Amino acid sequence: MTDPDTAHRPGGRELTRLAVSATRHCLTGCAIGEVLGLVLATWWGWGNTASVVLAIGLAFVFGYSLTITPVLRSGLNLRAAIGVALAADTVSIVVMEIMDNAIVLAVPGAMDAGLVDALFWLSLAASLAVAFVVTVPVNRALIARGKGHAVVHAYHH
Repeated sequence: MTDPDTAHRPGGRELTRLAVSATRHCLTGCAIGEVLGLVLATWWGWGNTASVVLAIGLAFVFGYSLTITPVLRSGLNLRAAIGVALAADTVSIVVMEIMDNAIVLAVPGAMDAGLVDALFWLSLAASLAVAFVVTVPVNRALIARGKGHAVVHAYHH
């Protein structure tokens, strides 16, 4: 007898494809938030700690908003859409932000580089690439268990 909770869960290549797609979705929101946060903090002359906090906060805002918007279009109310976004994206964004910020903080001079410095953009690009690679297996494991980004698929049309 087939377990109804696992009967429609993807496996193999389909699971990996979904994990890559979910991670790319997460990366998009995180990258928008990170770049905007770092640009704004640099423009406003904020220090490193405030810059990192703003970038992380905006990464979560943009990451969640990229999930909430289509879920709202599917007919869910705002409260329910927020719940879906929190369930779908929180672990992925947390892992991505930990990796992203750890890499940028580990690159000598990256946090002190200005917006016109290649080091700023190269370290940010490298940190996002590493975050993506580390987060794909996390999302794959979550989706395989019917968690994480898997909760959003019921609302895609």
